[in-house]
Amino acid sequence: MNPADSLLSNPAAAVVDPDAVPGAPALLRLRAVNRAAGELRRGTPVLLLDDGPSGDGSLVLLPAETAGARGLAEFAAVAAGAPLLLLAPARAAALLRRPAVAGEVLALRTAPALLSPEVLLGLADPTARQMLLDTPQLAGEPPALAPAALALAKLARLLPAVLAAPPRGDAMAQAAALGLASVDAAAVLAHPNDSALGLRRVAEVAVPLDGAPDARIVAFRAPDAGIEHMAILVGRPEDAAARGEAVLVRVHSECFTGDLLGSLRCDCGPQLRGAIARMAAEGAGVLLYLAQEGRGIGLMNKLRAYTLQDRGLDTVDANRALGWDADERNFLVATTMLRELGIDAVRLLTNNPEKVAALQQCGLRAVVREAHEFAPNGVNDHYLATKARRFGHLLGPKPG
Repeated sequence: MNPADSLLSNPAAAVVDPDAVPGAPALLRLRAVNRAAGELRRGTPVLLLDDGPSGDGSLVLLPAETAGARGLAEFAAVAAGAPLLLLAPARAAALLRRPAVAGEVLALRTAPALLSPEVLLGLADPTARQMLLDTPQLAGEPPALAPAALALAKLARLLPAVLAAPPRGDAMAQAAALGLASVDAAAVLAHPNDSALGLRRVAEVAVPLDGAPDARIVAFRAPDAGIEHMAILVGRPEDAAARGEAVLVRVHSECFTGDLLGSLRCDCGPQLRGAIARMAAEGAGVLLYLAQEGRGIGLMNKLRAYTLQDRGLDTVDANRALGWDADERNFLVATTMLRELGIDAVRLLTNNPEKVAALQQCGLRAVVREAHEFAPNGVNDHYLATKARRFGHLLGPKPG
């Protein structure tokens, strides 16, 4: 057994010097980030450690979305001074009634009246009931770890709005005294690629599909036993790859509403079923079904974005109003899975040129685009138009 693998099955192995175990540093980083993200989802403060020589920039964090009375009390017990509220650019701009600046993380001052669960949720979530407050005030330059703090909230699939303050006294001692999780900022920022590069096959089984009876599902899991992604193999695409042929591939982000419920708001269901049908017709193909709902913002936040779309925003602006980027997906996940399947040249079913570029940048030998367009249904017309206008998808009439 690989010593790094033993860390997963034998907790006692965690006492081994990480530097002596191949793969262990990345595994331990993943584990620390997942523990911290889980605590944030439960409304428990965590300690974000500065990996600089002094560690003076460390922060105690509590997400605005899940902050409750207990979490706020624990936060106050370990934090030094009045906390700041860290916000992503678009959400901060809306609260400050000013234009957003791309990439800018803003820190707002928090008066005691702001430190209640209801007010914090209203500040974080534009779909929640807004409390009547004066316009928040900027607190000057945000802490150096502010980007990592918001990145950790996103990894927890929470709105990127976080209370932050320096810890009282020795940061690690304070965390240990309250049993708080701690994580290095560098581990948070490295997490998406650590998780993607560590994906491994854990199961494979034949699953005959309607219209594609010769189909298998291959399940992939990150080394920390976290998020799982699936590959649907139609026919024997690995044999085609072994012959040096480009394999028909669809990289499909999961869509609960479209794929499972048949929602008319998007075109995800037709794209999913259409890709499998085309692969069956050609005799082989791979559909990667990635756990990256809502372009990577998660199902809960996608539903919030739908609420904002019903109020007049398009897909891009709705995501940004929640504090997320327009597209938060990590396509290194897809290329890692394809390499595990022995595939490095693909004919990609997509209308998104950025997806083609992303797979190329992740190192696939060859990526050729194959059109994958479905007609509007009367409900998703504006959604598809936004894809073309704001995301650059190649949709609509073709030049003669």
